[in-house]
Amino acid sequence: MSADDRAPLVARIADGVASFTPAQWDACAGTANPFVSHAFLSALEESGSATPRAGWQPLPIAIDGPDGAPAAVMPAYAKSHSQGEYVFDHAWADAWERAGGDYYPKLQIAVPFTPVTGPRLLARDPALAPGLIAAAEAVVREHRLSSAHATFIPADEVPLFEAAGWLIRADRQFHWTNEGYGSFDDFLSALASRKRKAIRKERAAALEGLTVEHVSGADLTEAHWDAFWHFYQDTGARKWGRPYLTRRFFSLLGERMGGRVLLILAKRDGAPIAGALNLIGEEALYGRYWGAVEEVPFLHFELCYYQAIDAAIARGLARVEAGAQGGHKLARGYAPVATWSAHHIPDPGFRRAVARYLEAERQAIAEDIEALGELTPFRKG
Repeated sequence: MSADDRAPLVARIADGVASFTPAQWDACAGTANPFVSHAFLSALEESGSATPRAGWQPLPIAIDGPDGAPAAVMPAYAKSHSQGEYVFDHAWADAWERAGGDYYPKLQIAVPFTPVTGPRLLARDPALAPGLIAAAEAVVREHRLSSAHATFIPADEVPLFEAAGWLIRADRQFHWTNEGYGSFDDFLSALASRKRKAIRKERAAALEGLTVEHVSGADLTEAHWDAFWHFYQDTGARKWGRPYLTRRFFSLLGERMGGRVLLILAKRDGAPIAGALNLIGEEALYGRYWGAVEEVPFLHFELCYYQAIDAAIARGLARVEAGAQGGHKLARGYAPVATWSAHHIPDPGFRRAVARYLEAERQAIAEDIEALGELTPFRKG
């Protein structure tokens, strides 16, 4: 059968990721990235974290195969605000609304509250990926939405969105790369002497009087989550006013994917005073949340960056992705890397204005990454 003889693809909007069985969704999502798994996304929905009331109405898009099972899926949401995305478009929203338009709701193709690069075009057959993009455009068109945004897409999806006419936006994060290190000391040996000494001094100061525990899998208990919830609430209240995730989300995370969770706790006299939550992928350790109820110099660096490096080396993982922002990661061996998002803006005038902005922004980001790359603590030459 020629391509022209094939029946047109039919896409549908499902009633949340939880409306799929884990086997159906994960057959498309694969196992490499834990954040696009059925367990993670359905836990966000069922815990009340990603819901219409929270401004995240789940609208996953699916293309069913000849067997009736989903052959391709896309995690998508109708958003009534721009919070919890980490790719900031508030200025775009202000401009559109000053011109008399309604920027919200918009279509967000993403993992809620998660600035982690990962696939957004989840397909058993890669040939269906462009069909998911076309389906997202149809949702925007049929519901008269202002725009669609696919955030933290992997580099290999950028050409697919670009070919469909979406605008590409660049940003940067800081990741640690495992160059085959056998231990943390092996990593330190790759650094300039002064940087190596500074890190050793930081670690000693952070750990004075404390013990560190790594907890995963069946060892995770509700007591661990109770402690971490206090840490998370404290950080959330200081950074964005109200934590995005509910307490129940953490329980569901432990129940459904505890083997992919690494909770790193700092304890004083046996009581947890700080913690960092990580998820374990097939190639990377992903740092997500941190918090503390006691101020300890350098403890944030120890739990979130150095302990994560230790854990990645022990597991043979290729890198540590320690979340958004954070130029302070540079001195700790985390190097700048580009991140990508794609944006569908139907209005021609608005699209032209955003395109001009993004062209200048991409150039600035590229120059920033190049300049920061010269400032890493590794020995030169």
